[in-house]
Amino acid sequence: MNILDKIVADKKKEVALKKSIIPASQWEKSVLFGRDRNSLAEALRKSETGIIAEHKRKSPSKSTINQNTNVGQVAQGYQKAGVCGISVLTDIKYFGGSLEDLLLARASVDIPLLRKEFIIDEYQLLEAKGHGADVILLIAAILTRTEIKKLSEFAQSLNLDVLLEVHNKEELKKSIMPSLDMLGINNRNLKTFDVSLDTSKELSQLIPDDFVKVSESGISSIEAIKALKQFGYKGFLIGENFMKTEKPGQSAAEFIKSLEQ
Repeated sequence: MNILDKIVADKKKEVALKKSIIPASQWEKSVLFGRDRNSLAEALRKSETGIIAEHKRKSPSKSTINQNTNVGQVAQGYQKAGVCGISVLTDIKYFGGSLEDLLLARASVDIPLLRKEFIIDEYQLLEAKGHGADVILLIAAILTRTEIKKLSEFAQSLNLDVLLEVHNKEELKKSIMPSLDMLGINNRNLKTFDVSLDTSKELSQLIPDDFVKVSESGISSIEAIKALKQFGYKGFLIGENFMKTEKPGQSAAEFIKSLEQ
């Protein structure tokens, strides 16, 4: 069993437990449930830099990235830096995140927030909406085409943007459908954790222009972004590069300033 299979197995248990304790109707009563979406897709289309900054404490490949952060302060730092949106990890066991992190980020900023999670159930979309997310992530590697369609259409009915993440040609082909807003190419193989920016370059021509193209993982230099822009990418998800520093917001500001020059 690879790490992705382990994460999904644990996630199924976690979601089943949550559903048995907290009814979905509780999330629908949240004061945040009725708020208007702040579209990440639109923000990326209009942006010259396209940075989506991530709040991430750890990962399966890096046991500790930054355990000493205040998510509200990081989010405010990112917004001040001029990012297009913020990705908030909400998986506890493998990434050290939580839905409370999403809630605190929402209380701290008004830019688009992505719930970064291993989504396998509509219940998690209601959670995301109830905690102030504007965008949800769907991962093609753990979902069938039918599941992607069902979840993405439900997300859109909740007025949430949908970012669909793929890693190879097969995942991309099964995933393209009208209920997606953005197609993200993960340069990291979630089964081996190997990283290569060539993945984004090779798959770019297979993504229809209707979707905003996002490149994820392993992006740490201005040169990498400038190269990826030549392949039509408008969004660049960066986490570890900022989070491994003492002041992620300041790191993001310096990075964006260099990118604009």
